[in-house]
Amino acid sequence: MTALTPSPSAAPVENTPEVSAFTSASKSTPTARRHGNPLINRGYALLVSGQAVSILGDIVFTTTVAVWVGVILAHGQAWAALAVSGALVAAAVPSLLLAPLAGVFVDRWDKRRTMIVMDAIRAVAILALLAVPFFGAQHWSPLIQLLVVYGVVFFVNSCQQFFQPAMLALINDLVPEELQPRAMGLAQASVSLAVIVGPPLATLALFAVGMQWALLFNALSFVVSCATVLAIRAPRHATRATSTAKRSVAREFGAGLRFYFGNRTLRTLTIVIVIAMLGAGAFQALDIFFVTQNLHTAPAYYGLLETAQGLGMLIGAIAAGVFAARLGLTRTIWLSLVLVGALALVYARLTSFLPAAILLFVLGIPLAGISVACEPLVLRVTPRELLGRVNALLTPMTTLAGMLAAAVAGYLDSAVLRSFHAALLGQHFGPIDTIFVAAGFVALLGGLYALVGLRGTPPSAANDEASASVSVSEQVLA
Repeated sequence: MTALTPSPSAAPVENTPEVSAFTSASKSTPTARRHGNPLINRGYALLVSGQAVSILGDIVFTTTVAVWVGVILAHGQAWAALAVSGALVAAAVPSLLLAPLAGVFVDRWDKRRTMIVMDAIRAVAILALLAVPFFGAQHWSPLIQLLVVYGVVFFVNSCQQFFQPAMLALINDLVPEELQPRAMGLAQASVSLAVIVGPPLATLALFAVGMQWALLFNALSFVVSCATVLAIRAPRHATRATSTAKRSVAREFGAGLRFYFGNRTLRTLTIVIVIAMLGAGAFQALDIFFVTQNLHTAPAYYGLLETAQGLGMLIGAIAAGVFAARLGLTRTIWLSLVLVGALALVYARLTSFLPAAILLFVLGIPLAGISVACEPLVLRVTPRELLGRVNALLTPMTTLAGMLAAAVAGYLDSAVLRSFHAALLGQHFGPIDTIFVAAGFVALLGGLYALVGLRGTPPSAANDEASASVSVSEQVLA
């Protein structure tokens, strides 16, 4: 799920001692008093608008690469699904190799400057990929073209490992705590709009004018993001780099590890998201083939299904604040996951385009609920000086689950289950829908685990945990 949520008022987290103990340092910024602004304040308005353009560019690029690899470069080849999975793996590997180390440096560096530099680097990298449509298609073998695309995808996502935790920390500085669920709602709404517009724009552009226009648009989107971050006037404490002259990277990383695994909410949330990503990875790798083989639909219509889901997520982002306000963040998470799993099971059994589009629209609503609830929960239980490391630990563990699921799903469809056909209770099962059924059950499992694992912590255990984690935080600042 291409990754970055809505409420007219702040959505309260469950009032457990653990949550209150880990609340981030006070955010008494000049922007805190401007609650009437629908975009919260000037700084966040600039950030979310720039990211809306950047996310649209990312989705156009991601959709173009998936369709280009699966339908054009590997057309009719047995390894087509595996090639699409390879692009997903190339995007995921940087979070495993770089994210933990990146988190240490992001906690040290000026967050705004880090974002500007990473945007500029990514714009240049995407422009370099223009070599594939302008030169590689005539002179390079399919394998060389794939390797070049994989390399650029890997590099761009390496930069993302620095950009993402820096952005989360900047949001924490710009937005008062009580408005953070609303801020995440706005971010999720921008993602949803990008999902609505991006995939059909990508597929139409690819088949009409070629891959190069998606690359140019994505490069321009990074330039826009860079310009909006440049225009942000961040609070003074947010622009100061942390003094770390006498502290080693290993020591800082160890402090982040001790805090992360000492916090019950973060541990449970990680397991829940990992379980959910095991299911999501299969859908990411095989959905283009599900559209053409199971739904019997031309690949040019693939983007319309993504648009239907994006519309559902847009409505879900608007409604999720109400869910979170009435149910609490943790209940919103587990209920949304259960609904996603149940709807995924139904989706796996569909055989025509229109019912699939309707179901994906409905499925998008609880998907937005998950996005709205998770990040405010992380912000509320993590001190500011550890946000980079916490985000950098959470990201690779969840990404690894999605990467493994995508790779395994591609391998199962391309090799193990390639000729699989079975019937049960009058229902026919083929390779892709069987994998999707398994993915739906995995998402259900994640929701049920969240129901149990995110319940309120006993006061004594929570207080002990809080003391231990605050002690770690104090060591980091020493």
